[in-house]
Amino acid sequence: MSQFFQIHPENPQKRLVRQAVEILRNGGVIVYPTDSGYALGCHLGEKPAADKIKRIRKLDDKHNFTLVCRDLSDIGVYAKVDNTQYRLLKTFTPGPYTFILDATSEVPRRLLNPKRRTIGVRVPDNAIVQALLGELGEPIMSSTLILPGESDPMTDPYDIRDTLEHELDLIIDGGFCGMEPTTVVNFTGEVPVVTRVGKGDPAPFET
Repeated sequence: MSQFFQIHPENPQKRLVRQAVEILRNGGVIVYPTDSGYALGCHLGEKPAADKIKRIRKLDDKHNFTLVCRDLSDIGVYAKVDNTQYRLLKTFTPGPYTFILDATSEVPRRLLNPKRRTIGVRVPDNAIVQALLGELGEPIMSSTLILPGESDPMTDPYDIRDTLEHELDLIIDGGFCGMEPTTVVNFTGEVPVVTRVGKGDPAPFET
């Protein structure tokens, strides 16, 4: 049976944030709000928790998790960023974008694309996520909360609890946060390539 925290979307309660982070550190799987819908998350080093997320979503080993980061300094630890990329990232983070970048050796091999050493990273514009990341001190390994056979993500924390309360350790109710996925920009080539158009404006990355 999962716990259910109602956390204020603009002024997150520190006590609840600390408890949520403790659940992450202890290997729990949580649902939390972002600036583009609810997501599943776990601690970066917890393979059993990542496997549980795969089971919930019925994902295969080719699925790429996203590292949800607090800021650019976090991204720089896990991804290789040149000066041009850095300027773009600085302009458009935090925001509803996922950036595909070449990974550094800090990224566990099981998180990488099996054919290329790339990793998806993002910095959400959401006070609850920022509070969680600030308390945790490292990225959250994350996947959009879309159930098998569905094309749209789940958006109602109460529906999420009814459906998944026996699969999760914590559900954070942060209010409605949208249901449009992030815009995905691939930075691993010579020029940025928009591979999915979502909530973030793709125009700045289209040449």
